[in-house]
Amino acid sequence: MKILVAVKRVADPENMNKIKLSPQGKIDTTGLEPKASPYDEYALETALRLTENGTNTKARLGEVVVVTFGPKETEPMLRAMLGTGADRAIRVDSTDEALDGDVVARGLKALVDSEKPDVVLLGYQQAESESNAVGQMLAEYLGWPQATFAGSIQSQDDKAFVVGREIEGATAELKVTLPAVVTVLDKIVKPKSVQSKHTPATHTYSDGVRFAALMAIMAAKKKPLAEMKLSDLVPDATLKVRYASAELPPKRAAGSKVKDVKELVTKLKTEAKVV
Repeated sequence: MKILVAVKRVADPENMNKIKLSPQGKIDTTGLEPKASPYDEYALETALRLTENGTNTKARLGEVVVVTFGPKETEPMLRAMLGTGADRAIRVDSTDEALDGDVVARGLKALVDSEKPDVVLLGYQQAESESNAVGQMLAEYLGWPQATFAGSIQSQDDKAFVVGREIEGATAELKVTLPAVVTVLDKIVKPKSVQSKHTPATHTYSDGVRFAALMAIMAAKKKPLAEMKLSDLVPDATLKVRYASAELPPKRAAGSKVKDVKELVTKLKTEAKVV
């Protein structure tokens, strides 16, 4: 099985409270460490589990290719992912300002046409803006089946997936025939969430994603990392979505105390406009 994993570098999502806004409404992430979006790390872990025997994770029984759209500074992220077990990496040279979800989806579509993977895996959303349109648009452009919000995957001989899709208050189980596009949740990295045909059903993974040791990262420098131009994949990269500015929500007014229920009802009606 060949799996393409789309990843994105974002400002450290654990310190989003440190983001500042300029007087012009521009977002300033100065001082925040750039990291892979955690949801994309879940997608990579899923790909690795699907292409290995869990009892011997050093032997890749398939191919995992990671791709990102970004500047050269994103390459250390890709090298780290190669260190965890991915076979190849592709960097599509671009800046965040030159991208929106549609441009990325069309670029991925062009890559899929040339790479011909069996599956495309993505995090169900990106950590910065919490948007989750790329996977759905990619599936539409490809004409492939899709499964979003996947909390579990069971491979059926690498020809189809039974996906546990998280919905409000329940899990919907659906079957998608490969090739397909799947976006994953954090639950996908639970010990029994991914079942591949290569791993014994009795095997239990560690909870969470794996991390590459320093030696593995050093060895990953020998793995292929290709660079492509955005224009080679998307000749017309006109943006459909542009962020003009951002602003903080207004500060909430201090609360007030009421002496009895009658006054509370009056205030709810006259001030809060509760009907």
